[in-house]
Amino acid sequence: MLPDTLNVQSISIPRVGLGTYKLTGSEGVKSIEDALHIGYRHIDTAQMYANETEVGKAIRQSVTDRDNVFITTKVWPSDFKRLLPAVEDSLRKLKTETIDLLLLHWPSDDASNQKGLELLNEALHKGYTRLAGVSNFNTQQLEQAVRLAPIVCNQVEYHPFLSQEKMLADLKQHNLFLTAYRPLAQGKVATDPVLSELAEKYGKTPSQVALRWLVQQEDIVVIPKASSADRRKENLAVFDFELSPEDMEIVFSLGKNERLTDPEWAPKWD
Repeated sequence: MLPDTLNVQSISIPRVGLGTYKLTGSEGVKSIEDALHIGYRHIDTAQMYANETEVGKAIRQSVTDRDNVFITTKVWPSDFKRLLPAVEDSLRKLKTETIDLLLLHWPSDDASNQKGLELLNEALHKGYTRLAGVSNFNTQQLEQAVRLAPIVCNQVEYHPFLSQEKMLADLKQHNLFLTAYRPLAQGKVATDPVLSELAEKYGKTPSQVALRWLVQQEDIVVIPKASSADRRKENLAVFDFELSPEDMEIVFSLGKNERLTDPEWAPKWD
């Protein structure tokens, strides 16, 4: 069985995290606190989500020590040129001394990307974050990023219906990991007949098969969202079974180009 964490620069990163987009207000705090209670130790947020305060509050109210929770947050492109004060704002909202993984949320133009990457170096130097990375960068933008900052990952959409073969090859070349958002394809995996057949074979749900397929690949972290406590428990329970090589290939065969990211914001992928 694969371990349930990645080790990056001697830092353990839980391979299944909680995506928190739209988890706001008291219900958001309750959901995040519940996730921590059932065993989540990786919480993914962003300045654009407007819920860093809720994430920080949930961690403080939980029985889990802050040192045992891996926090990822992201800076929006409009703040790349003022990244340091933007990160200071995140630290205040999260009420933490350092972020575990800080990402540039979406690529901007080359000049803005360059400035953001340069300032990521300063954020690392100041101890504002332990690790740095990018999100939604295409392979060309990734080449610029690895030249300018010691990034460790790219967070992109990845699920059984979206092949990321080229991106994965590029990340491997640079010794980076991939964080998969929308790993359940906004619920589409639950009704897919191929995944449903595999789920019956393994005594799991189609969502668990999809998540297992992802984490069974090398250097992949997943951050599924979950609307209920039962779904949160389900998404975390993917380390007690293993897909056969043949079944891994069956899921790979579903990969087309079904990108669910809002095309208004989507980068130009190559």
